[in-house]
Amino acid sequence: MYTEDELLPVSYLQHLLFCERRVALIHIEGLWEDNQFTAEGSVLHARTDADLPVEVRCNVRITRGLLIRSMDLGLSGKADVVEFHRLSGIEFPRESSLAAGIELPGANDVWQPFPVEYKRGRLRHEEGYEIQLCAQAMCLEEMLEVAVPRGAIFFGSNRRRKQIEFDTELRSLTIAATRRLHDIIDKGVPARFKYEKKCQSCSLVNLCLPRVSCGKETVTKYMTKMLSEP
Repeated sequence: MYTEDELLPVSYLQHLLFCERRVALIHIEGLWEDNQFTAEGSVLHARTDADLPVEVRCNVRITRGLLIRSMDLGLSGKADVVEFHRLSGIEFPRESSLAAGIELPGANDVWQPFPVEYKRGRLRHEEGYEIQLCAQAMCLEEMLEVAVPRGAIFFGSNRRRKQIEFDTELRSLTIAATRRLHDIIDKGVPARFKYEKKCQSCSLVNLCLPRVSCGKETVTKYMTKMLSEP
């Protein structure tokens, strides 16, 4: 169980799965820089936030910008979209004490939360996205005491959804990633890493200097080489 002061942003899980050094640079050293990819993501999220905060579509009630947290995981943040789907009746999932749905103010029947995370790019598998979404679901379960068995990732480029089932394996990966995140932040030291092709798509590449920092050549050798070039 974590305290309020120990809560970390849910969004850090995506950074962690992309690169452990990236999340350390953001949180520990306070570094940030935008590139085309982060800017496009910010625009997509801004459009989501600009929509109506609550919307009703037949058997779905849509809430945007819902604040979430989990003291068990030590996470907090804001969900892009949480849909509440109307259920035909009250059920209890197997091996769970959580109700299948909850009552909502001014609405009949019971409703099941369904988180939706907005991402740039085209439909694809991305473990970091799925773990981030699963963490949002686990936050909702803790807050509302209701089962959240599935959600979706919405990809902005081709405007398609990928439905994600929050099964035992994904939940275990989410818990492990959360513990690793807290471990890195608690140590207060940027994680070790190696230079990879994906480094070039990272917005922090010019601050991280992965070719220099990964140990293939020392800073002294790097500076000597740069200063000696005409």
